[in-house]
Amino acid sequence: MSQDMSRLRERGTLPPDIAVRIPPGQVLTDRFPVLHYGSVPATDLATWDLRVFGLVREPRRFTYKQILAMPRERMVVDIHCVTRWSKLDTVWEGVKFRTFMQHVQPLPEGRFVLVHCEAGFTTNLPLDVLMDDDVMLAYRHADAPLTPEHGWPLRLIVPKKYFWKSAKWVRALEFMANDRLGFWERNGYNNHADPWKEERFA
Repeated sequence: MSQDMSRLRERGTLPPDIAVRIPPGQVLTDRFPVLHYGSVPATDLATWDLRVFGLVREPRRFTYKQILAMPRERMVVDIHCVTRWSKLDTVWEGVKFRTFMQHVQPLPEGRFVLVHCEAGFTTNLPLDVLMDDDVMLAYRHADAPLTPEHGWPLRLIVPKKYFWKSAKWVRALEFMANDRLGFWERNGYNNHADPWKEERFA
């Protein structure tokens, strides 16, 4: 962001084409704050895997090499944190979730997904939300590998939701017939997490 734009942001005035991209109650930033539950995990890619289980025809495990071998895409999206910062035009690379799903066969009743991460963190999303074209299992950010603090080796990116739904350090996807609240959702955060409706808390 230019110095001129930073000054406009500080004064609370932004050009209309920028202001319209900022949800209610949010403040524009050019930084990328590090926020997460627990400590940054140590990861050994030799033993790392991504597990798929629950209401699927065949439970599977994917190595990191298998994830990297899937078609890689790049996307530029705005992100919005429940702590009230928004960052525009963030760049991510990885596997679109809908591309990853070509390797998974959920049962018809498997309409919800609980995302399991390191340190016992979870978040929950409907499968139809995850199948949006802008949802990604990302391993690169800003044209460089993800840093451990931002979720390396793999994080979920769900731009239409507050950023806690974009879980770091993803390790498993559990397909379910009924929605089941994740970590922050059980602790008072809104289950739907739409930034444009300010769905911050339950």
